[in-house]
Amino acid sequence: MAVRQDESMLGQFDDQADIGMAGVAGSCAYDPVRQIYTITGAGANIWGDRDDFYFVWKRMAGNFIVTAHVGFVGDGAHAHRKLGWMARAGLDPAAPHVSAVVHGDGLLALQFRRSAGAPTEELRVDLHGADVIQLERQGTSYSMSAARFGEPFVSIQAGDLDLGDDLYVGLAVCSHVADQAETAHVHNVRLVRPVHEQFDRRHDPFGSHLEILDVTNGDRQIIYSADDVFEAPNWTRDGAALIYNRGGRLYRFDLAAHTHELIDTAHVVGNNNDHVISFDGTMLAISSHSDTERDSIIYTVPLQGGTPQRVTPHGPSYLHGWSPDGNFLVYTGLRNGDFDIYRISVEGGAETRLTTAIGLDDGPEYTPDGRYIYFNSVRSGRMQIWRMKADGSDQEQLTDDEYNNWFPHVAPDATSVIFVSYLVGEVEPSDHPPARRVYLRMMPLDGGTPRVLAYLYGGQGTMNVPSWSPDSRYVAFVSNTVPFS
Repeated sequence: MAVRQDESMLGQFDDQADIGMAGVAGSCAYDPVRQIYTITGAGANIWGDRDDFYFVWKRMAGNFIVTAHVGFVGDGAHAHRKLGWMARAGLDPAAPHVSAVVHGDGLLALQFRRSAGAPTEELRVDLHGADVIQLERQGTSYSMSAARFGEPFVSIQAGDLDLGDDLYVGLAVCSHVADQAETAHVHNVRLVRPVHEQFDRRHDPFGSHLEILDVTNGDRQIIYSADDVFEAPNWTRDGAALIYNRGGRLYRFDLAAHTHELIDTAHVVGNNNDHVISFDGTMLAISSHSDTERDSIIYTVPLQGGTPQRVTPHGPSYLHGWSPDGNFLVYTGLRNGDFDIYRISVEGGAETRLTTAIGLDDGPEYTPDGRYIYFNSVRSGRMQIWRMKADGSDQEQLTDDEYNNWFPHVAPDATSVIFVSYLVGEVEPSDHPPARRVYLRMMPLDGGTPRVLAYLYGGQGTMNVPSWSPDSRYVAFVSNTVPFS
């Protein structure tokens, strides 16, 4: 086995090699601009008591979730060429492993070898053809999730697979023909270390990725990463920057220079992930706690920074929307033991209650024409997307599915709305914690079947605020992982 030491060319992975026998040497090339891997591999099979294939890997200990958008180039020579994720105890051809693969004919299977040289076993996914593949480890259980892009995952699980703690985890390509190679393109590669059960984001390590999503095709690009918590990017109206919160402060991230600049908010330094830019692009509304007043209070401040002006007389008040005419803010307020949606003048004064249903109403945001306010509500039993007219009348439910859906954001061209969906069993309906499996889903503005645009690990802080690009083509968001370093 010849191992090539070219880590600088492998993106998120450590190394690469032909495993077993290959009549044609494999390779992996990484495009750091498009963040796409091009992997070529031969090998007779991944099956039986030994494997022959090409492997690109990272050493990973403990639990993990690895996800990618995958696809072969061309029709291929064999129906059972394989492409997907593998977790392997060693690089010997007979080593124990588990793999989540799509075959050339569309078969989807979780395959595993329990011990060195043992026969390979298989569980098949009840789906034909997929281009999004995920492999997850939880102790000695391994799950495969697969989807045709735009659709939810279909999953299967194999238990009692003790492969050891420290594994080789990566992408595998097998042509199923020893002397003929196949090539695959792989993008949207995400390697995640999930949190432990007693996780506390205030104290435990928790990394963040600032990502940009192309809503036309689902392509994602990580533009900045850090081993701490930052959240909730707004896209400035001129398209030049993103604004996010970090450690109670607000920062401007220049998209051309990839530089960060602190936004001066004077004494208001307990900012949370509820910040909104005015439609004219000149002002910023923020929610913040302080040492003297623990409840969240809403302020306005010039976009470039300055002295904040207090808006809400009391809290907790969690900001989410600014009216297109610039006159009003809408927010979620806890009053008399219940969370409802309120409207207030940007100059302050009396607030107007817009919702009265029992249970949490949250995430209000105006449409660009000011006619509607979109929001999420738990009143139907699960958290779902709703809308109402700007005066609070004609409240109507737009989603009714098995997920808990949060924080609808309306595209500037008013054609669609994107939101965060927590997967089944991940959360209680009224909770939106971090460190969960979520989708970003988009649907037409007037409702319809939502389409999955991103499969990720995140939740709280991922997309709490309006985050569309001005041309309605891109959305900015934050995904997470426990740091690998």
